[in-house]
Amino acid sequence: MSDAEEAITRAHHDEWARVVAALTRRFGDLDIAEEAAAEAFATAVRRWPADGVPPNPGAWLTTTANRKAIDRIRRENKREDKHREAQMVYDDAPPEPSGAIDDDRLRLIFTCCHPALAMQSRVALTLRMVGGLTVPEIARAFLVAESAMGQRITRAKAKIKAARIPYRMPSAEDLPARVTGVLAVLFLVFNEGYLASGPDTDPVRHDLTTEAIRLTRLIRALLPADGEVAGLLALMLLSEARRTARVSAGGELVALDEQDRGAWDEELIAEGHRLVRERLAAAAAGVAPGRYQILAAINAVHTSARDIRDTDWSQVVALYDQLVRLDPSPIIVLNRAVAVAELDGPEVALPIVDRLAEALAGYHAYHATRADLLRRLGRSQQSRAAYDRAIELAGNTAETAYLARRRDQLQ
Repeated sequence: MSDAEEAITRAHHDEWARVVAALTRRFGDLDIAEEAAAEAFATAVRRWPADGVPPNPGAWLTTTANRKAIDRIRRENKREDKHREAQMVYDDAPPEPSGAIDDDRLRLIFTCCHPALAMQSRVALTLRMVGGLTVPEIARAFLVAESAMGQRITRAKAKIKAARIPYRMPSAEDLPARVTGVLAVLFLVFNEGYLASGPDTDPVRHDLTTEAIRLTRLIRALLPADGEVAGLLALMLLSEARRTARVSAGGELVALDEQDRGAWDEELIAEGHRLVRERLAAAAAGVAPGRYQILAAINAVHTSARDIRDTDWSQVVALYDQLVRLDPSPIIVLNRAVAVAELDGPEVALPIVDRLAEALAGYHAYHATRADLLRRLGRSQQSRAAYDRAIELAGNTAETAYLARRRDQLQ
């Protein structure tokens, strides 16, 4: 990768949200902001390799995007009010106040997660506009077709325009009503970084996990009493602690039972455990834990075991039982079945998994889980077929390599 290509990749991660946020505040139109930012980055792709990387890439992108937005507004004769607003770009007026949130990216996430939109729509739209995820990545996160996800995002944009939902920076009073959607966005961004769903990227994307953790820390500072914020932060920290042990030197995914636990980050684990204990104390005082708090507690059990054989699987299953009552989604039921297999055996877990066949037919982890259970039961031919289907559906190269090795070890 050339210096210019590296600079463009780095700028896309560091500057995209800031440029979109600045243009959204200026023009009040998320479509214009996104398209102008995209045109600015496209221009950078053409010019930087030939002209060299500018001294201040962020300022260059912002200026270019502003001009692209102005050009578009000028072309739209029916938008005279936007044209007049565009002329203000070069004014020396002070910037608008940032409201309760100082961070550009987090502010834009809260802005996009407007309560007027359905939860799935606001999460999908924000992942696309601010989270930096592509439509295929978002579709895989929601287990829906790419075309359906594209339509959902388009409809969310259209509703914003039709309902004249203002692009107003959220005040402190707005945050509690929007935080659930914001946490869902950050959870999915982290998940894409934890194990990328596509074949054209690194299997583990440290840039996404680091940014998700950073933003969640900011939300915790804004809403210190919110248990789900603390739970999500703990979940991220305990997952990130295992990052260096999760992919082998040969580029293959390393399953939890094969990881070198000495390579886990002890500081992140300690911080995550402190947050979990804090939420357990709140639960003992009568405050019911939410989804992220329970997931964090499950991860705390795993990271407390010095060896996979020391894992308290009965506690893991009990926590999943609690989670299923809150969120009986097929993926949660599938993850619970994995724990049931460790506690009660694969013969008990397999019927649970088989009942998910229709709901999770296109989900690679369903077929991978089923393949492993069939392997443990000695049903090699069926296991091989399940591994083949999992490999066909898995996009991550590290995960594909792991599944292929396990398949090829079958007798």
